[in-house]
Amino acid sequence: METVYSEEEPSRAEVDAMPGAVLVEFGADWCPYCQAIQSHLRSALVKHPDVRHIKVADGKGKPLGRSFRVKLWPNLVFMRDGQVVQQSARPGPDEVEAGLAEISGPSSSQP
Repeated sequence: METVYSEEEPSRAEVDAMPGAVLVEFGADWCPYCQAIQSHLRSALVKHPDVRHIKVADGKGKPLGRSFRVKLWPNLVFMRDGQVVQQSARPGPDEVEAGLAEISGPSSSQP
């Protein structure tokens, strides 16, 4: 699990091309809502080692966040093989668990 929000962000095309389960987390290190969910997110991700976690610092003029229409933090985008399966703004623990369960498991691109 990533522990700090990265100022460097991949392009939307790079994110869309990522195979398998991907969780893109948008937020800011100073955001109290983002800080509050970290403990639960960390323990939930341990149960889903197949999920790639990308933690992106979001803000005005950040193209990746705008491409996902992020307005509130933390914003979690649960993706599977480049497709958005679920997106949650300020999610509770149940939404985090449901999103991870939805994208985890064998890849749909496998025969």
